[in-house]
Amino acid sequence: MGQFAIHAKALPGRPYDGHTLETVIPEIEELTGATLKRILADAGYRGHNAPGVYRMRVFTAGQKRRVTPAIKRQMKRRSAVEPVIGHIKNGHRMDRNRLAHRQGDAINPVLAAVGYNFRLILKWIRLLWALSKMWISENYHARTVQIEA
Repeated sequence: MGQFAIHAKALPGRPYDGHTLETVIPEIEELTGATLKRILADAGYRGHNAPGVYRMRVFTAGQKRRVTPAIKRQMKRRSAVEPVIGHIKNGHRMDRNRLAHRQGDAINPVLAAVGYNFRLILKWIRLLWALSKMWISENYHARTVQIEA
């Protein structure tokens, strides 16, 4: 039913994509509490500056060397992430930052990701509520039929 945004951050000065891995990877690991086995990225991360441990774990689109069939399958799965990023940008007011100064620049992507995740959680709760309502009504109907018989 969707994927959560686990990390969002504004990096000042419009850095090259590949230069952001050094700061982002440790933050993601700290946030999730798990080590990243593989990092699948688009071609903008080619020539990355990932920390030493991750140098051989970053795979970019169009890469030919060291790409196993399993990694190829996962790279195809990566295309499911791009619409999420687009949805966060367009549907959660990240297209234009209306918050002032550097602090506003830093807060905007975090609030957009939180809003996206919150909306996703609400969808799950609605689905769970509908399923539980359906289950309760079916059990109630079955119980009344048994009592009458």
